[in-house]
Amino acid sequence: MSSIKVRAQAAGESTTVKCLISHPMETGQRKDSKTGKMIPAHFIQEVNAEHNGNNVLTALWGPAISKNPYLSFKFSGAKAGDTLKISWTDNEGNTDSVETKVS
Repeated sequence: MSSIKVRAQAAGESTTVKCLISHPMETGQRKDSKTGKMIPAHFIQEVNAEHNGNNVLTALWGPAISKNPYLSFKFSGAKAGDTLKISWTDNEGNTDSVETKVS
């Protein structure tokens, strides 16, 4: 199961994309309350969106983004039935991606 939930809806000239990503997004500045040791940084560094294979968004993130981040953006040129792919890479090299159809 993907860590990304995405919805893309075309309306007129623009398409609105809404994404919810499940990720712990640790800053590396918190201590574990039981052990007192620092929790290592673990956060998404890059999010990409591709419409029919063409990049429409690249977001460079850091440790200040909240846990389970929500991302919403608009772009033009899509129509119902087109393919949209959302992918991310974190600072530990983990990745995930999901494809959906524009409605």
